[in-house]
Amino acid sequence: MAIKLNHKAFDHAKSLVRDGKVVRDTRDDWSEHAPDNEKLNKFLESKGTGGYSEWFLGVDDEFPEDTKAHYKFPYGDLAKVHRCAVISGESRASQYDHHEIREALGDLLKRIDEE
Repeated sequence: MAIKLNHKAFDHAKSLVRDGKVVRDTRDDWSEHAPDNEKLNKFLESKGTGGYSEWFLGVDDEFPEDTKAHYKFPYGDLAKVHRCAVISGESRASQYDHHEIREALGDLLKRIDEE
């Protein structure tokens, strides 16, 4: 599995943080705040893969770009960046040696905490 940093999503996330579109929650909140499959499907249908891809810091080249499986490491609820998603993703990226994604998530967490 070759998961790489989605630079477009990273830029989008930084822009959202700059604009104050952040939920400053705690790590354990992500299980409750993560969008469910129905919400993800509706978002994908309405925004297409271009809009959908902006919410995932990882892309997996083992899956086609037009599938949800191509996109990994969500960082928000499709409207705002969630601190809990960033923390959870950073831990998971570290666990699976996705260094570039871990660094991007660490950068986002720093930006969130500085605001």
